[in-house]
Amino acid sequence: MFTTRVGWLVAFAACSISMASMEVRAGPLEDDVKAAYTAWDEAFGKADAKAVAAFYTEDALLLPPSHDVIEGPSGVEKFFSGIFGVGATGHKLEVIRADGDEKLIYGAAKWSAKGKDAQGKDQPWGGVATHVFERQADGSLKIKLHTFN
Repeated sequence: MFTTRVGWLVAFAACSISMASMEVRAGPLEDDVKAAYTAWDEAFGKADAKAVAAFYTEDALLLPPSHDVIEGPSGVEKFFSGIFGVGATGHKLEVIRADGDEKLIYGAAKWSAKGKDAQGKDQPWGGVATHVFERQADGSLKIKLHTFN
């Protein structure tokens, strides 16, 4: 297809420009998701269920491994009050991937925390999580859908 050196250079340049524009687009969204994760982890670290719930939209769904369907900030607050009640601490979200558009953004993450086993002994917890964020009028992100295992 490209039989000349110039043809290869043009193709390489076009491909490089295309890839560079994709990288620029992915960067700010990932930064936004990282910032949201950091703020969420900080609220969790204070064992403040009301502050955690403030990160969720009014129509949010939280789908934990228990298979419960938890709706809205009040349901999220109740759920995390129970999590804090069993001694969960040290939550950390690490971005695997973030993408989307300016209105809806998804984040996939590894999560870890410290918890207790049935005998009350310290036990590491962890898994993966998926979040769908909705950008708010002030530019912040709120969670519309959160599922984890």
